[in-house]
Amino acid sequence: MSDANVKPAIEVADLVTHYGTRKILDGINLEVRNGEIMIIMGGSGSGKSTLLRHLLGLHRPTSGSIKLLSTDITTATSAQMHELRKSMGVAFQGGALLSSMTVGENVQLPLREHTKLDEELMTIMARLKLEVVNLGGFEHLRPAQLSGGMIKRAALARAIIMEPKLLFFDEPSAGLDPVAAAELDELILRLRASLKMTIVVVTHELDSAFKIADRITVLDHGRILITGTVDEVRSSPIERVQNLLNRRPRDETIDADEYLSRLTEGVVD
Repeated sequence: MSDANVKPAIEVADLVTHYGTRKILDGINLEVRNGEIMIIMGGSGSGKSTLLRHLLGLHRPTSGSIKLLSTDITTATSAQMHELRKSMGVAFQGGALLSSMTVGENVQLPLREHTKLDEELMTIMARLKLEVVNLGGFEHLRPAQLSGGMIKRAALARAIIMEPKLLFFDEPSAGLDPVAAAELDELILRLRASLKMTIVVVTHELDSAFKIADRITVLDHGRILITGTVDEVRSSPIERVQNLLNRRPRDETIDADEYLSRLTEGVVD
């Protein structure tokens, strides 16, 4: 999908992170190609949400590097991050729309943060992006007046208002009925085709992942089990991958010493 001489849009190398003494990500190495849709999947506690927060520059890792559009965000200055964020869009799981603002005002927020456009132009741009996500004419409503699917689409309009090169989704289909989820999947595919952006989606929805992914990365206990195409992941011989795909519970052996240490940490000298 990408030329061998073209740098990946995202490069993660030897990423390690801890919460306290607990290792959450353990040597993550991942490349996301320009223009592809990368799905990040894993069970609860696998580290996928932590990885997303690192990709967004919200947390610094214990060690390793993360390059977005060739900028290492683990060492970037505040000015460099501010500039980079102009090329990034984020659609959060719950939409994260501000209830005190109209839908149109919510969509305009990145423009107010990163540009000096006049009010009329920002209004027109917000309306255009709302048209793209099939919310034309809803700019005067408040978030409380929208359905769950409409909130997701309004959040997406805000995420793409500056036509970013990188677009991140956190559980886009969560809480949606099957029809609304399918419509959002189609919208993601159309956006990639029309705006040529690189998209990273964190999700546990298998149907959605298989429909929109170019490649899928499966995490387990902070490590990557596999990165591959939909067919490669589906046919993987790795038991933990198949457990996730077939919704089989994990049968894990508990280390008694580790379990006791975790229970008594900070309590027993």
